[in-house]
Amino acid sequence: MIRGLFTASTGMQAQQLNIDVIANNLANVNTSGFKKSRADFEDLMYQTIIEAGTTSGVGNEIPTGIQVGLGTRPVAVQKIFTQGNYQETGNELDIAIEGEGFFQVLQPDGTTAYTRDGAFKLDSTGAIVTSEGYPLQPAITIPTDTTSITITDDGVVSVLQAGQTDSVQVGTIELANFSNPAGLKAIGKNLFLETDASGAVVLGTAGSDGLGTISQGFLEMSNVSVVEEMVNMIVGQRAYEINSKAIQTADEMLQTANNLKR
Repeated sequence: MIRGLFTASTGMQAQQLNIDVIANNLANVNTSGFKKSRADFEDLMYQTIIEAGTTSGVGNEIPTGIQVGLGTRPVAVQKIFTQGNYQETGNELDIAIEGEGFFQVLQPDGTTAYTRDGAFKLDSTGAIVTSEGYPLQPAITIPTDTTSITITDDGVVSVLQAGQTDSVQVGTIELANFSNPAGLKAIGKNLFLETDASGAVVLGTAGSDGLGTISQGFLEMSNVSVVEEMVNMIVGQRAYEINSKAIQTADEMLQTANNLKR
């Protein structure tokens, strides 16, 4: 059986995953705080027919030998944590991180998740929460008679209450960071979870210890480039077609061999 049938099939399977990743990137082009993914591949094992460096029958050393590769496979789908573009919204509870770091939110099961999506809102109790209702951590509650909210570059949240002339500090937004953000586990809802690969979480104040600063009235948008993803999609589609052609060619070669005795 011709090896090319199975080798090319691994290429088609790899490109299917590649297109899946690209499609998810494009689907989230307008998702605030979204980080694009990239599929990485590696070649499979090689069948060695002649070992390089062996000696031929006349005593000469064979310089390269013969190795036949058996295809490719996906090895990783990596999150790319480059900065997304900023969009000014003017909303007091829209905040963006300029630089490294993540916001912390509390999930219903009591565990902490991390996000770059700063589109926060207030719930019925005045707590700052995500669009899914997950409270920001450390918890910050805005008084009901607040007329304006101010968030400084280092995350200090102050409010001006009705009838007052001086602002009152109600909390500080603490940022989290990891030694390997690409190792975080994406769980949807713009949230990530800590893993062994990401390293332990490191907490700190915005603007210190390598953490970014906080900008009020802005949102960090997706870091997906539509043009780049479209080009990648074209390349992936052509690679898929080329591998299908290789399978077709191998099949035609087998058909030719089968038709020798007629």
